[in-house]
Parts: sequence; C-alpha cells; structure tokens
Amino acid sequence: MITTGLDTWEGTLHIADVTMFHAPASGGVRTYLQAKHRVFSRYPELRTSLLVPGAERDSLGDHHTLPSLKLPLGQGYRFPLSRRRWRNALLELCPDLIEAGDPYVTAWAALDAGQRLGVPVVGFYHSDLPRLMGDRFGPLVQRHLERYVVDLYCRFDSIMAPSQAMADRLLCWGLPRVRVQPLGVDLNAFHPDRRDPTLRDRLGLNQQTRLLIFVGRFSREKNIDILLATMARLGKPYHLLLMGPGMPRSVPANVTVIDHCCGTHEVARALASSDAMLHAGTRETFGLIAQEAMASGIPVIGARAGALAENVPLGGGILCQPLDPGAMADATEALFANDITASGRHARRHVERHFDWDNVMEQLLHHYEDLIDPGNETRRRYG
Repeated sequence: MITTGLDTWEGTLHIADVTMFHAPASGGVRTYLQAKHRVFSRYPELRTSLLVPGAERDSLGDHHTLPSLKLPLGQGYRFPLSRRRWRNALLELCPDLIEAGDPYVTAWAALDAGQRLGVPVVGFYHSDLPRLMGDRFGPLVQRHLERYVVDLYCRFDSIMAPSQAMADRLLCWGLPRVRVQPLGVDLNAFHPDRRDPTLRDRLGLNQQTRLLIFVGRFSREKNIDILLATMARLGKPYHLLLMGPGMPRSVPANVTVIDHCCGTHEVARALASSDAMLHAGTRETFGLIAQEAMASGIPVIGARAGALAENVPLGGGILCQPLDPGAMADATEALFANDITASGRHARRHVERHFDWDNVMEQLLHHYEDLIDPGNETRRRYG
C-alpha cells in the first residue's frame, strides 16, 4: 500500500500504450505519449509502458519495440502485421489498463490482450482514417472505413477523441460513450521567451518583415498549396517560414523552406520568433502545432474547419473560409491591422488555461481510475 497524504492506492497502477503512430517524423500522438510518460513518472505509484514498431524486438526500460514493416515513403513509420505477436507482447507486460492509439493491428491486439487479462482497453481515435482515405480514394472507400471504425471502436471500454469535432463524428456514426480528451502543450518548451532576435537576419529578412510560419509534414490534408497561393497574393512585406520534412522546393519568393524534421527546440525558437502562424489544414483532429504556436505567444490564422474551429479562440487569431487563398490573405491582413502583440498574449493565456499537460493528464488519470475500479470511492486522486 502506498501512502500519498491524500489517499491510498493498492500497489502500482500499470498503464500500457500501444500504437504504430510513433516515428521520428510523427507529431501529436508521439508528443502525447512522451508527455504522459513525463508527467506520470512523477508518481511512484504509476508505471507506464510503451509498445511501438521498430526495426527489431528490443526493450529499454519501459519502452518496447517489435519488428514491423517499414512503409515506403512513410517518413519512418512502420506497420505491424502480426496481431498475435503484439497481443502476446502486451500479455507479457501484464498492465492494469491498455490504451490503443491507432485503428489497425495494434488496436485488435490490445482488445485481445485486454480480454485475456480482464483489464479495460481504451481506444484513442487520434486520426480520422475514413475522411483521410476518402479524400484520396472517394466516398465508397470512406463509407467502408466508417463501418470498419464503428465495428472496431464499439468493442473498447472507453473511446477518446482529441476534440469535440472528432467526438461528434464518432457519435454521428452511432458510437456511444465518446470522451473528449484534449492533448496539451509543454508550456516551458513553447514560450515567448524562446524568441531569437537574429532569426530574420539569418533568413535574409529585414526587421519590418511580417513573418508567418507553418510547421508540419508535407501531406495532402495540410493544404500546403493553399499556403503558397496565399503568400503569392500577399507579397511583401509578408514572408512565410515553411518547416517540415518533404516540403516543396518550388515556392514563391516570399517563402523560405526548411525541409527536414525539426526538433522541439528549433521549432519553439522559430515559433516564438515569428509574428503569426498560417495554417490551412482542414482535417486537424486537435491541431497541436497551432496550440504550440499560441503557447509561444503568437496568434493563428487558420481554416475554419476541424479542431482549429474550436481550439483557436476569439482574440487569439482569425479563422477564415477553408481552401480559399483570398480569404486567408484577407484574414492575414486583418490580423496585422490590429494589435497583433495583444492577440499573441491572449493566445498564450488561453493555452495556459486549457492545455497545460499537467491538467490534461490529471483529467486522464481520473478517467483511468474510473475504468479500472469504478466502485472504489477511496482510490488515490492525483492533483
């Protein structure tokens, strides 16, 4: 029995995460899992394990990998093939709760292991698979995948989505008990104090340049072509810093491309050193980079769609008609016509209030406790 000063918990609570969304170029899911490990590691009565694809089977502390197929042009992602192998690896870990972070083989393996162990299994719906594939292959594929998602996620003890927009889609398909579980932001890593006054000089820009930024991977749903068309309309004194792997090289003269996977410190400096974020994505399930931009003290100019529509507050940026470079250019000029510094301060305060990782993880722990032992009113509460 562990004494906490607030209450007691019998033994150690062991939480296992399993997902294929864990690669050097991956974004929100990997950030979420790293934050969970960082916050939960402060509690001696908590243990977290992570099971993800790798080149070979390996274990380093509570980080475990199983060999998986490397996806061609997949920016480092690997795809698990053997449901039984992943199930057996989870059985060996013997957790008290399993969370599956993708809708593929690892999700089915998590359900199998949870049934064998008699422990709850959570399905976190991070990525809108039907809509992403429907954009590429048409409505028939989208409808088929919607049915697949419903068949899979109705089996979980709890379904989580990172935004109300995503939860509403799942509810619309007929899935019950969808919990909105937002992601968070490292408020120390992403902070206005990270500003680098030499960035404009290093980009060959004068100090009066209105510097916009977007950070992410080059994928269809990010609508990078809309950003480039917007910049062509804006011209000087606007300049866009485009950061991320696979970004196009043929860009307007007022665009600078940094074509590689950027680390947290590099991204944080660039965000805090810019004036505003330009984000044309319409398929964001949370929009983590927009929250990191606001934490860095800059407002967001974004498409009024997906999670951006609910997570960019009034006063912390401007939302515009999706997929419309003219509307985005107008929104950009409108933002700079007002007090953009005040907008950045408001954006920072909004993230502090709603998306601090400590608060996010405290809410998640309460949910885990309810799933593991719903009748125990004397269990330890973390706060």
